[in-house]
Amino acid sequence: MIRHLVLFKLNEGVERDDPRVVAGVEAFRALGDRIEELRFWECAWNISDRPIAYDFAINSAVEDADALKRYLEHPAHQAGVALWREFATWVIADYEIAEQ
Repeated sequence: MIRHLVLFKLNEGVERDDPRVVAGVEAFRALGDRIEELRFWECAWNISDRPIAYDFAINSAVEDADALKRYLEHPAHQAGVALWREFATWVIADYEIAEQ
């Protein structure tokens, strides 16, 4: 199984209540029910006030590298990414985990 983690940092001057951000969060929250490759899905706002903290996180898991590729290419995922590209930057990590 592969864990797919994404941490988002809102661009300077962009707030959580910005309509673009609200739409981006809604798009990502819906992915867990829309993409069959996802075996685990959660996303949420950071609650830490540490200056190095990112703002929003996605924690997900898929069966294998092929499932990860299908997830990344899925139209619903691509639509969400297009929204976030307008107001945030992000980092990712994909790594193998034991079956859950």
